[in-house]
Amino acid sequence: MGPNNELKTIHAKALPDTNVPALELTSVSYFYGKRQALDDISFSIASGRFAVLLGLNGAGKTTLFSLISHLFATRYGRIHVFGNDVDRRSGDALRHLGIVFQARTLDLDLTIHQNLSYHASLHGIGSREANRRIHDLMLSIDMSDRLYEKARSLSGGQIRRVEIVRALLHKPSLLLLDEATVGLDIKSRATILRDIRKLVEEKGISVLWATHLIDEVNHADQVIVLNQGKLVANGTMHDVVKDAGSDTINEAFSRLTGIVSLNVGGRP
Repeated sequence: MGPNNELKTIHAKALPDTNVPALELTSVSYFYGKRQALDDISFSIASGRFAVLLGLNGAGKTTLFSLISHLFATRYGRIHVFGNDVDRRSGDALRHLGIVFQARTLDLDLTIHQNLSYHASLHGIGSREANRRIHDLMLSIDMSDRLYEKARSLSGGQIRRVEIVRALLHKPSLLLLDEATVGLDIKSRATILRDIRKLVEEKGISVLWATHLIDEVNHADQVIVLNQGKLVANGTMHDVVKDAGSDTINEAFSRLTGIVSLNVGGRP
């Protein structure tokens, strides 16, 4: 399978009840000491949707991801993943969840296969099944010949694609990606974004894609805008633009975040 079919056929697990939101946040706040990082955040994402969490650096996107993935405890508010409370039923919630953080997390001194096998074991996947999934996933991104190379031999884009493969090994129904294309070249960015969108279109997986780049937003996306820890917009691109009294998503984002001049790769 060639690179044009990357990640096209890698998600075959039966999805949970599609009548339940893939992700639902209710009045979520978070503090670092006395500093409030998130302020009463509420939104939901329907099953099978591609949602963009749009915000500048420091808006609270990574903090929100840390709460959803249960790295941080939710002291204020509630978070549900397919109906499962992340704090009270964390095991059930996290089984549905795959995540790719902004920071690179592969062990560069291990081979790709070792990195992936370790992750599979954490999810209780037996070695035979893990090897099958690893082979199929790596073949789908045209990288099966790199399996036994050390991770440090890969380019930034290749590392990110392997991290996405790792996040999909246990066949999650909701995939979180935090600034997944940061630091990558234009071609790698486009390839990764295109293939994640294919998972939504063809396999029904739900995605929350966090970014500060306007050109990663499509008209059909749900757009959730964070600014300084506050939810300032939530809806389709059309609704967000209209409600902001703007003509483009670039202009709307500028108004919603108080930026006079925006130059982050957005549409003119």
